[in-house]
Amino acid sequence: MPEQLPQTAMPLLEIDVLRTFVSIAESGSFTRAAGQIFRTTSAVSMQIKRLETTLGCTLFVREARRITLTSDGERLLSYARRLLKLNEEAVSAFVTPRLNGQVRFGTPADIGTHILPGLLSLFARTHPGVEVNVSVGRSIDMIQRVDAGELDVALISVGNVGQDDSRGEVIHSEPLVWAGRTGGVAVERDPLPLALASPGCAWRRQALDALDRAGRSYRIAYSSEQCAGQEAAMIADLAVAPYPLSLIKAPLKRLEEGPNLPSLGEYQIKLLRAPGCSEPVEVLSRHVVAAFASYR
Repeated sequence: MPEQLPQTAMPLLEIDVLRTFVSIAESGSFTRAAGQIFRTTSAVSMQIKRLETTLGCTLFVREARRITLTSDGERLLSYARRLLKLNEEAVSAFVTPRLNGQVRFGTPADIGTHILPGLLSLFARTHPGVEVNVSVGRSIDMIQRVDAGELDVALISVGNVGQDDSRGEVIHSEPLVWAGRTGGVAVERDPLPLALASPGCAWRRQALDALDRAGRSYRIAYSSEQCAGQEAAMIADLAVAPYPLSLIKAPLKRLEEGPNLPSLGEYQIKLLRAPGCSEPVEVLSRHVVAAFASYR
């Protein structure tokens, strides 16, 4: 007679559900994770609800603009990553990945801050035979490197000075807005103190053009190559800045537009591919497009 398992046997964790859990933890959003793993948001929510029921704890805290892990969620994340890695090693010992090759991928530092880390991590797990090398630099440099054959595919922001914006596929568009410290007074100062990126940046050009048209006096109080520098100046309440809506998080807030803060329009991201792309490049490109589509 076969041995009967005890009624108190530990439940088994499903690899597919753990992959969903890690995707949410890394992207900070159920919607973005759903796009990355090609499921609906409701299906992702059901998976997490089932996982929480199995473990008897809450894994995520749903905040205003972001999902964060509870202490139990943080504990599980370490286990989940190790289990996914072990699963990949076990499968790789028997199955040769169908897709192999290398992709040279370029991106500006300020693009896809909340999207690319989770996307690239997931792609590495789902396509272990593809090596992705990431380069970070200015959009105009990314275009030149694609043309020189140094990059296979690149993300670029639209509107930078001296840049050819006729090329590439628009994969993301969102409002460029004014941001500042919640409860801060920088926005009330005259001239308006600004935290801007380096000359030539699309955000900088859009902001200065809008202020000039509105006749609003301003001064450049802080200039930085990286958006992290702008963020630091805003958090310190030294200045306000033009910022993509999706990047604004506490303690920063979107500032109300009006006569002194004119509308800035849209901020766009394009995907530029080199001619004659290989299959790994095309597959990664499709994943990037899907990830940004789910972010809207």
